[in-house]
Amino acid sequence: MLNQHTFAQNIHFTQGHATRAGPTEQQPAHYEFSTFPQPPKFENKLEEREYLKGRLAAAFRIFGKQGFDEGVSGHITLRDPIEPTTMWVNPFGVSFNKIRRSDLVRIDHTGNVLEGGQVKLVNRAAIMIHVAIHEARPDVICAAHTHSLYGRSYASLGVPLPITTQDACAFYNDLAFYNDFEGIVLEESEGLHLAQALGDKKAMILQNHGLLAAAGTVEATVFWYISLDRLCHTQLLALAAVGGDASRIVKVSEKAAANSYLSLGQPMSGWFSAKPLFDKIAEDTNEAYLA
Repeated sequence: MLNQHTFAQNIHFTQGHATRAGPTEQQPAHYEFSTFPQPPKFENKLEEREYLKGRLAAAFRIFGKQGFDEGVSGHITLRDPIEPTTMWVNPFGVSFNKIRRSDLVRIDHTGNVLEGGQVKLVNRAAIMIHVAIHEARPDVICAAHTHSLYGRSYASLGVPLPITTQDACAFYNDLAFYNDFEGIVLEESEGLHLAQALGDKKAMILQNHGLLAAAGTVEATVFWYISLDRLCHTQLLALAAVGGDASRIVKVSEKAAANSYLSLGQPMSGWFSAKPLFDKIAEDTNEAYLA
């Protein structure tokens, strides 16, 4: 259930409805919105699995549209709701823009393929990174890692991302930085290092590598990743505008960042912020990814 700090000041979410705070000298009005969107709940685990696989397939289409695919790099995983020690992942070498629900591959935490579509090849780096994250973080349902243009560009600077905009406040004290690039993640120990660096954060910048996001819903994972990539772009533009002198870029105050995080950085904030992206990809593709 959403709390009163989520999204907007003086807006309270109770029993799926949003209501304005009661009349005061500053707020004389009282009104209700229509029922506020919520993630669906399932009593049937098979139905939940199929729904979540559909959202994962849509996530790949969204990433493809964002240009987050390059060659065969990049992966998003989904913890299986029936057998949580297994996960769904994209088949290696299949374009994000072509992935369908029936193409997804389910693997166990040793990388054994349990079921999937026509292509059952899985990126070893996906296994090493995502298994470590899913094992370390029971709260994580979905994790995403790609080599997005602005993410990897900013990652080459070797410095954490400062909080310089309102949107960046969603990552206040909730963004890790991994500064020990070890090459392509092909060994279990490297995946463990990444999981340890991520800790309990929602996202991470991997020096000389790219970005990673993890959340309790597919939607929040998608939004945190896209938002972080754009924040990297924003910071690169700001640095260019001041000739590389980071001291000339104004940071958000600690108080303002902390207060804004209460609205922008919550799990439901990520889920709801991604809703337009999923609605749009459904319309643009006529939900072809559900095949």
